[in-house]
Amino acid sequence: MKTIFELGNPKGDVSEKLNEGYENITLGDFLPQSLLRQDKIGLPELSELEVMRHYKKLSDRNFCIEKGFYPLGSCTMKYNPKVSELLASLDGFNNLHPLQSDEDSQGALELMYKLQEKLKTITGMDEITLQPAAGAHGELTGMMIIKKYFEVKGELNRKKVIIPDSAHGTNPASARMCGFDIVQIKSNERGQVDIDALKEVLDKDVAAIMMTNPNTLGIFEEKVLEISELMHENGSLLYYDGANFNAVMGWTNPAIMGFDVVHLNLHKTFATPHGGGGPGAGPVGVKSFLKDYLPKPTIEFDGEKYYRNYDVKHSIGKVRSFYGNFGVLVRAYVYILMMGKDLKLASADAVLNANYLKEKLKGVYELPYDEPCMHEFVLSGEKQHEKGISTLHIAKRLMDYNCHPPTVYFPLIVQEAMMIEPTESESKQVLDEFVETMLKIAKEVEETPEIVLSSPHKASVKKVDETLAARHPDLIFKG
Repeated sequence: MKTIFELGNPKGDVSEKLNEGYENITLGDFLPQSLLRQDKIGLPELSELEVMRHYKKLSDRNFCIEKGFYPLGSCTMKYNPKVSELLASLDGFNNLHPLQSDEDSQGALELMYKLQEKLKTITGMDEITLQPAAGAHGELTGMMIIKKYFEVKGELNRKKVIIPDSAHGTNPASARMCGFDIVQIKSNERGQVDIDALKEVLDKDVAAIMMTNPNTLGIFEEKVLEISELMHENGSLLYYDGANFNAVMGWTNPAIMGFDVVHLNLHKTFATPHGGGGPGAGPVGVKSFLKDYLPKPTIEFDGEKYYRNYDVKHSIGKVRSFYGNFGVLVRAYVYILMMGKDLKLASADAVLNANYLKEKLKGVYELPYDEPCMHEFVLSGEKQHEKGISTLHIAKRLMDYNCHPPTVYFPLIVQEAMMIEPTESESKQVLDEFVETMLKIAKEVEETPEIVLSSPHKASVKKVDETLAARHPDLIFKG
């Protein structure tokens, strides 16, 4: 497919059209020469119809939740209600400038304040900040709060953060960026935190433990209260990664489990489109003793008006330009209001769907941890790998069946891992079609492996030389 620069009149340049009617106006009269463009703008001369057709073709080459099943483990690719898009595009929200005064922004501030209150109820936390721009940014913000807390207390020795090998993948990086030393502990035979391993590394230098519950194996940490008690007795804190919160909404919350800090992925759990890298939102909730460490400004209400409060005693400072990704906050608020108590049902359906798929596929594919799962589960392609077909080959073959591949090769504690998350959005018919496809691919591995090895066959980009692509990536447009 040609790039847009290769289309249209090869001799045309839109910059020649931009100056029509303005020949007597010299921009140099208004701007310094250093800011003026000396060359042509470089955009092709195309009609509106040609541009629309080009981008429609590009869109058709892409995969999205509206096209087919998207069981991307840990990413919670649920369906995003279009009513949320409609309300987020209202003029009062869409055209509000972030530098407008509090007096001119009462509607937006009210929405943010009420969203905070909803998230307090859902998480059990006492205070919330909506500033962080994404999940990993929420992790970083949470770890900055924990670091500042111990600095103010004078416990500068607390330089360690414990991270289970079943934790979310960005946890070690977030803690390390805050200057913490990472201490990893192994999972036990049931895929949960090994309490004895935790006790061995728990000392007065430990600031916190970062946990995902359910963890990235899709297994609920049954001894989370014992872990919480051990950490608090040691003077350490507990950080809850909300990446898998879609599994427990309304059934439990981080506060009940004993956590002190939590982040949520609004763009996942609360239905904002996030394929392709964003935008996101990663609000952070804290217990009351950490309130004074939140990023500033906080969003407050004095009984008459909503306002941004910059007077936060031990604040870690501002972590985001302006105040987060506001459109994502609007969509999340709409979703929460629309779902109400049915948030609990969404989690129940997500768990039901995941366990249904797990039971249908285990045996044909290896199930490393044969435990009841929550919203996702992890299979292994080890059986197929022994026959020369890797998990990556299976993932690419799935693309030929109008199905997005699951997350592969993560978590790292499972060889040839396939992390599958169906979410609550899908019907039994879709799940059965996925099972049928996975069983068909397993049969192809046995009978016609060359079909799997050479896949995908129907994708816009066919089989590529992955080694060459990794070693010599072409990152420069040569149009």
